[in-house]
Amino acid sequence: RPRDLRASVTQYNPPTATIPPTADPMRLFPTSAAASGFLLASVSAFSTSHRRLLPTHRPQYDQSPENSPTAVHMGLKSTLLTKSAIPAIAATAAVSTAAVKLVLDRPSRVYSEDSVAREYDAWTQDGILEYYWGEHIHLGYYNEEEMAAGYKKKDFIQAKYDFIDEMMKFGGIDPAVHSGAKVLDVGCGFGGTSRYLADKLGPKAEVTGITLSPNQVKRGTELAEERNLPNAKFMVMNALEMDFPDDSFDIVWACESGEHMPDKEAYINEMMRVLKPGGKFVMATWCQRDDREVPFNKKDKRDLRFLYEEWTHPYFISIEAYKELIDATKLMGPVKTADWVEPTIASWRHSIWVGIYDPRGFIFKPHRYLKCVRDAYCLERMHRAFKRGLMQYGMFAATKSKKEESN
Repeated sequence: RPRDLRASVTQYNPPTATIPPTADPMRLFPTSAAASGFLLASVSAFSTSHRRLLPTHRPQYDQSPENSPTAVHMGLKSTLLTKSAIPAIAATAAVSTAAVKLVLDRPSRVYSEDSVAREYDAWTQDGILEYYWGEHIHLGYYNEEEMAAGYKKKDFIQAKYDFIDEMMKFGGIDPAVHSGAKVLDVGCGFGGTSRYLADKLGPKAEVTGITLSPNQVKRGTELAEERNLPNAKFMVMNALEMDFPDDSFDIVWACESGEHMPDKEAYINEMMRVLKPGGKFVMATWCQRDDREVPFNKKDKRDLRFLYEEWTHPYFISIEAYKELIDATKLMGPVKTADWVEPTIASWRHSIWVGIYDPRGFIFKPHRYLKCVRDAYCLERMHRAFKRGLMQYGMFAATKSKKEESN
C-alpha cells in the first residue's frame, strides 16, 4: 500500500471497548456543543434562585444544634432551591439545546458558482480533513464480517483503500490487464485514489486527476513527488468542459464527484466523450431516492435541502436517473448499477468517532471549532438519511461500445 501520509504522526488507538458500541454520536454532537452554555446557564439559574430565596431578616430560633440559625437556614435554602432551581435549569437546558439545533439546522455552505473550489481549497489548507481521512476524501468499505464485529474495530483509513479495491473489481479494472492504461480521475480531491491507481497499475500507466481546487492540485502533486509516482499528475479543470480530445482515456473513474456537479447530464456526457471505445467507466456517487416511485414528503424535502446546502451540493439525483443519462448517450454498453449503502454507511459515524478518539487534528485550531461541530452534525444527518432510504450510494460500471457497435 502507499505509505499513509499520517505515518509521521504518532497515532492514538484506544481500545474500542471504552466506547459503548451502541452510542449515538448525535448525543455527543450537537448536544455537547450546548454543554458549556447549559452549564453556565445552570449556574446562573442556581445563583439567581439562591439570591432570591435568602431571608431578608434573621428570626430568633432555638439555639440547640439542630435548630441553630445556620442549620435551619441551610435546610430552608436546600428545600427551596431544590424546588425552584431545577425547573429553571431544565428549561434553560431545553432552550439552549433547541437554540443550538436551530443554528446547526440552518445550512452554512450553499452552492454557488465558485463554492466548490473555495470550500475544497479551505478544507485542504486547514489540514483537518487530511489528518482524519488520510489521502482519500471518500467513504470506506466494510464487509459483513467487519460490520458484525463492530465497524470501529476496523482501521478507518484502511476502509478507504478497501473501497478502491472493491470499486476496481466492480468496474472490471484488473492491474494485470490495464497495466499500461491511461486513466482519468474526475474530481480527484488531493489525489489519493489517483496515486493509488498509479501505483497499483504500474509505472507504464498514466493517471490524470482533475479538480476545481488549486490547493488540491498543489497538495496532490506534492504527495505524488513524495511517493515517487511521476505517472500521477493533477490539474485544475472543469469536469463539465474538459479540455481533452474525444477518446482519450482507457479508464474514466469518478468517485463522489457527481454530487457537486450543477449539470449532471453534461457531467455524464463529458466522461463518455473522453473515454476510448472499449474503455471502462466506473462511478460512485451519492444519490437520492427515485421520487417517481415514492414522492418526497415535506420532511424528505427539508432533509434533502439541508444536505444540499450544508456541503455545497447543487442537488442529487437517483440511481435510475443517472443510468438513464448514461443510456441516453448511446455510447455505452449495458450499465451495471448497485446501491452500496450497506458496506459504506458505517463511514459516516466512524468519521465522527475518529475525531473523538484523537482530537489533536482540530483541538489546536479553535477558529475551526464551529466548522468541526457543523461537519459532525452533517455527518450524522447523512447517516440517518442513508439509513432510512432517503439517500442511496450509487455504483455504476459500463464499457464504451466500439465505433461500429454504436452506429
